[in-house]
This record gives sequence, structure tokens and C-alpha cells, in this order.
Amino acid sequence: MLEPPTLHPEIDRNICIGCGNCVAACPEQDSHPVLGMINKKSHLIGPSDCIGHGACKAVCPVGAITLVFGTARRGVDIPVVNSNFETDVSGVFIAGELGGMGLIKNAIEQGRQAVDSITKKVRAGHKNKIDLVIVGAGPAGFSATLAATAAKLKFVAIEQEELGGTVAHYPRQKLVMTQPAVLPIAGRMKFREVRKETLIHFWREVEQKTGIRISYGERVETVTPSPSGAGFSVKTNRQVYDTSTVLLTIGRRGTPRTLGVPGEDSTKVVYRLIDPEQYRNQHVLVVGGGDSALEAATSVAAEPGTTVALSYRSGAFTRAKQKNREKVEAMAANGSLNVLLNSNVTSIELDTVTIALETETIRIPNDIVIISAGGILPTKFLQSIGIKVETKWGTA
Repeated sequence: MLEPPTLHPEIDRNICIGCGNCVAACPEQDSHPVLGMINKKSHLIGPSDCIGHGACKAVCPVGAITLVFGTARRGVDIPVVNSNFETDVSGVFIAGELGGMGLIKNAIEQGRQAVDSITKKVRAGHKNKIDLVIVGAGPAGFSATLAATAAKLKFVAIEQEELGGTVAHYPRQKLVMTQPAVLPIAGRMKFREVRKETLIHFWREVEQKTGIRISYGERVETVTPSPSGAGFSVKTNRQVYDTSTVLLTIGRRGTPRTLGVPGEDSTKVVYRLIDPEQYRNQHVLVVGGGDSALEAATSVAAEPGTTVALSYRSGAFTRAKQKNREKVEAMAANGSLNVLLNSNVTSIELDTVTIALETETIRIPNDIVIISAGGILPTKFLQSIGIKVETKWGTA
């Protein structure tokens, strides 16, 4: 509960003058206090609810706030990029979630700014067949595609799944955006709060109206130096592109983290929740302790006829937002959700699942297992390109 999950403010209280500007500016403050005043100084009082807006730093009149990743107890792996979003491999850029910026509004802005930097670079004399390959069509990739179109770059945009990236995988009706944003060409996205389906529908309309082209179902396999000696050769499952620059806007999840237990290769095991309604009248086990796990468990448990168990290896949901923890507690109290803390799944059978508790091992009826244990950062892919990845322990 004391560990911020993403970019967050570090406040130097020797400099803080107690003006309260940061508290007033935080967009999350109305729904769950993130910043507060203690002894006339600003404090991060709700660290697990901070989602990295950065508005606090912008309004501090004395520079007392630094935005950092990780803490002294929890490191966060972040690819090394400069202020122009270029990595230590010249010509390869990163924007959005992969760079630690999960907030949709910020990812959209990063995608646009990265293309601005790329445009200046390719106009300096690059002679490859195309100027840019954009990898990913989430918020940052979609914004970058629009920006590249506006800049009249020669580019291709590819996405291994569907429009929206990580957003497309969120549970049905999840509130995904709480701040307005501006898309290149399309202009201001006027809604302040929006759910997943509405946002994806809006993006699809923009895609159709602007005529941009995104190659769906195309997956990058390797990025290597171009045989021509300048730029890169990007090999996908369909073809090879000779490009001056590459912009990676892929998510941080990478490969879903597995449990490594017998039966996990069963068809009844999935790694994300799309629509809770499909699990009506079934026995469901959700594994994990983050927000995605808690949201999956509570949304499925709300469906008629379901019996839902939530298994987590630790004794408390330390990584989840307070509102999700409170919802789990309420549903556990009324009997609609069976919470199994300090537990580990040991095997998955045809119609049951075996779980080891602190003092006993139990077997419960089961039709579906939803594993929400996070993902493994695509570090090997980044390192294969030559990109340096640093572990941040409370540093910028």
C-alpha cells in the first residue's frame, strides 16, 4: 500500500513552502487523495493511487518536486531514453508505456513529440526506403501514426494484435481515461472521463476519417542494422522494411508471467479478462494481487451464477489501488468472493484446481483460471537491438 506503481513525485520538504498547489492540481484528488498537507508540507499520502500525471511538478513554484520511477525497496526496469525519446541506439525511439509512461494522455503526447524528433532527424539526410517504422498501435503508437501522416513522412505502422494496444485488453466498461488529450490531425479529445469501448470506438472513427493505414496482425521479429550501412532492417512475420528510424510504442507487459504448474497449458487457462459475462454460471479462479487481478475477480463475481476465488501469494494486496481493495473486501464480506491470501496454485486439473494454503492444501471446483500475474518486460528484445535497460530505485 506504500509503493507507487509508476512515475510519482518525490517531494523535498526542505524546499517545499506549503503552498498546496500540488494537492489542488492532482487530477486524481477528487476520487482518491494522492497528495496531502502534513505540518504545512506536501506529502504523498496515497502512493498506490498515483498514476503519474505529473501535474504536481508542473505547478510547484519552488521546484520541490521530482518525478521518479521505483523506490528504495522496489526497482522498476526502464529503457534508457533522452529528452527526445531516442534510446542509446541512434535512430531507435521509445514512447508510451514501454518507457514507463502508462497514463494514456501522456502516452499520446509522447507519441507526437517522438515523431517531431524523428522528423527532424530524417530530414537531416537519411536515404532509406522509408523514414520510419512505428511498432504498436496503442495510445502512443496511434498518436505517432497520425503525427507521421501530418508530417508527410514515408512510414509504416504495424500492430501485432488490434487497435488500442494494452487498452484493448482492459475489462469491459473499464474507466480508462480521466484527463483530456490532443491527437494530431484529430484535435482535442473532448471527453474528460471515458470507458474503454468509447475510447476505442473514437479511435476507430479517427482512423477511418483520416485514412491512416495500420498493418494489423503483423509482428516484429528482429531489428538489426541495415545492410546499406544506415538505418535499420526491421523483419516482421510478413516482410522486411529498410528504414531510417524505428519508434517502439509496445506495452510493458511483454510475455504474460506464468505460474509454471502442471495443467497450465490447458485451454481453460487465460491471461487476461475481456468480458466478465462470458463466465456466467461457472467456477472461476483469478490469480494475482494487482489491480488487473482484483478488477477481474470483482467484475466476474458480479455476474449471475458465478463462484469466484481470488488467489494471491502474499498476505495483502499491496500493489492495488484502494478502491479495488475496498471492493474486494466488501465482496468477500458478503460471500460473493472467496479471497485466498498466502496461497499458491500447485496444479490445474480438468474440473478442479489445487491450491496450497499456509496450513493445508485444498481442491476447489473450477471451469476457468484467469492468471493476472503481470508480464515480463521485453528486455531481451530491447537488448537484442542494443538498447540499455536500467533499474530505477526511486530515481528520475
